[in-house]
Formats: sequence, structure tokens, C-alpha cells
Amino acid sequence: MTPAARLSAAIELIDTIERDRVPAAKALKEWGTAHRFAGSGDRAAIAGLVWDVLRRYASSAWLMDSDTARARLIGMLRLERNMDTATMGALFDGSRFAPAPLTEAEQAALASRSLQDAPAAVAGDYPEWLDPHLAKVFGEDRAAEAAAMASRAPLDLRVNTLKSNRDKVLKGLSHLHAKPTPWSATGLRIELSADARNPGIQAEEDFIKGAIEVQDEGSQLAAQFTAAKPGEQVIDLCAGAGGKTLALAALMQGKGRLIATDRDKRQLAPIHERLSRAGVHNADIRTPKGEADSLADIRSTADLVVIDAPCTGTGTWRRNPDAKWRMRPGALEIRLRDQAEVLERAVPLVKPGGRIAYITCSVLAEENGEQVRAFVGRHGEFSVVPPEQTASVLWDKAEAFGEAALQSAEGWLMTPRRTGTDGFFVSVLKKTG
Repeated sequence: MTPAARLSAAIELIDTIERDRVPAAKALKEWGTAHRFAGSGDRAAIAGLVWDVLRRYASSAWLMDSDTARARLIGMLRLERNMDTATMGALFDGSRFAPAPLTEAEQAALASRSLQDAPAAVAGDYPEWLDPHLAKVFGEDRAAEAAAMASRAPLDLRVNTLKSNRDKVLKGLSHLHAKPTPWSATGLRIELSADARNPGIQAEEDFIKGAIEVQDEGSQLAAQFTAAKPGEQVIDLCAGAGGKTLALAALMQGKGRLIATDRDKRQLAPIHERLSRAGVHNADIRTPKGEADSLADIRSTADLVVIDAPCTGTGTWRRNPDAKWRMRPGALEIRLRDQAEVLERAVPLVKPGGRIAYITCSVLAEENGEQVRAFVGRHGEFSVVPPEQTASVLWDKAEAFGEAALQSAEGWLMTPRRTGTDGFFVSVLKKTG
């Protein structure tokens, strides 16, 4: 397919997503199935265009003063890809399979309009109903913070120290131009251009042998801030597919007891193969069975309970740009109830002197600091570990991290603009005794 034909396909897909209210991933998959002639490079390029439009969904329409799929694509090419009007004109030439030529109105918009006077929700590309929620956290910086959450994320990897070390893996991935991450001592980062395809990490020898896992640096730091230690009993209460479970196992150096569970047993399905590949031998997977309490035999025994809480996922908008446009206010209320419930489940598991690590991939105060304050208000036997103490695990980088991240009395908030990571909140609570 020509570059111009890819643009036409992207416009068609954006129109389908808007008209049928279908998730972008589903629309892209169905389009690929129906257009077998499109090669893998074509599909990747078209997907990149679609995801970038969803990242700049509001600002591109504002720039073009039009909310059509075509206008949003043109606006995105200017805002995200920095494409000038002449280059666009050569692609929008009306030839076979190419989009129709740029109209006078489109050319005028590209020449005269900007985001200078756009409302924060438009400049930051987020739903307007979320504006007061983001203002509560970021104030006048909310548009800039949200705009950073709309950019494409790099590919971050975590080196599994049970099997290798970062220097060794760096050599093995030199062909992918991997570099150390700024904060995590076990992180690697592969920067991706706007139209680049994700490298096939699963085919790399280091991945097959369990030396690396795909994990955002913010998620790596969240695991490190739990300060899981060798010999401890650690419960991962919302283990899901096991990303943080694997990181906790490496911190524990294979010593102690690591128990992983999740209310949704379907989420746990991939964890067994991942633990085996990573060389983790001290993990006990507790799959829920009916109404029975799978953790009843280990009450009041945990040194650490890790809660990777269900949340709105506002911190992962870089990776799931269409999720923010499908998010509704009711979803926040549901998540707040889920978080309070899982925090209550953790209480009887923690022994005196033990701790709870509460983690979300959200930037909303209601899910983060406010949730922690409400929990401490209900449970006076728990107190927040000072955030600067949790960040001490970063050693010589702790001070710089403290200046970059957003600190509150309840914990740390990482964001793409501040720390170059996904949005993550971490609070550590210690039980008296």
C-alpha cells in the first residue's frame, strides 16, 4: 500500500470506530482480516495512524474546526507528526486510493489555527467531565500533564535478576538500541518513533530464556517501593497476569514465600508459564474456588501485602488511548468501591509490623491519596510510611526522583511528564505492633 492509501484506510477505520462505537483494537483486527492484501508493515502503519488520532482526538478536531474522521487525521498529522501542509498536499492528491485533495477550508485551518486558546480538556486531549478531577491533582498544569499522557510510550523492559543482569542483556539487545531507564536499576528502554512497529521482543533469546519481561518503568518502581525482601512472606492480592509478581520474586531473590492470587481466576491464567520461564520457584498460586477463602490459612502472617488495585487506568492512556474516550463517570464510582473492598481484604492478612503496598495506575486523587486517607481513617492501626523513606530504595537517584515525582502525605505519583513513566501511584502503609 502507498502512504496515501494508508491514510485513506485510517480515515475509514476512524469513521468505523466513531460510528459503531467499537474498540479500536477490535476494529483494526477486523479490518486486517477483511483486507488480506495489506502486509504487516501496512497494518502496523495504519494502526499507528489510528492510535495517534485517538491520542489527539480532541485537539486535532479543534485545530481543524471540524470533528470528522478526515479532519481529525489531518489535525493529528500536524500536531503529532509535525507534517507541513505541502507534504500533506502531496499525499492528499485525490489519486487512486488516496484521500481527496485538501480543501481551502482545511488549508486555511492549518495556516491559521492553533491550540493557544483551547480549553484544557482540548489541549490535553481528555474528556471534559474529567477536567475538575485532573485540576484537583495538577491545577494549571493539567493540560500539559494530560498532553504528555497522550504521547506514544516507549517499550520498557525489566531485567530478571534471577537469570541475568542489565549489562549482559544490554549487549544482547544492542540491535534494538535498548538503553538503561533513568530510575530503575533493572530497566531497559527502547524508544519508538511515531510510525515505528513494536519490536518482536517475544522472539528474542533473552525473553525466551526468561531474562527479560515487558514492564513499564513506573510499574517496576512501584514494585521496588514495596521493599519486598528475601525471606519475607509476601502476598500479591491482585496478581492478574503476574507482572508485579515476577518483579517481587526477583526482589526476594527466590527466598521466602510469595503467594499470588486474584479474584478473577481468568486473569491468573498466564502467570504459571511466566513464573516458570522466569525461574521463580518460591511462588504459590492460589486460584479462587467458588466462595471459599483461598487465603484463610495464612491470616495475620504476611510481612507484605501488595495491592495492584483495580482502577480507571488513567495513568496508562499512552498505551490505551481509546480507553479514555470510552470512560464514563460511573466507572470511577465502581472502581472506588472495588479499591475499598480489596483494601479491607488485606487487613486481616497483615501481621503486626507488616505492611500494605497500595498501587494504582491512575492519576486521580479519588483513587489515590483520598482512598488511602479514608482507609487510615477506618483503621487506626495502620499509618503511612513517609514517601521519602519508600523512595530510598533508589539510593543515589532518590533525591532526583523526589524532585521529579509528585509527592503527597500519602505517597508518590509518577506521570509521563514528570518521571517519563506511565502514571502510577504508590503508598506504603505499616501496621502497628
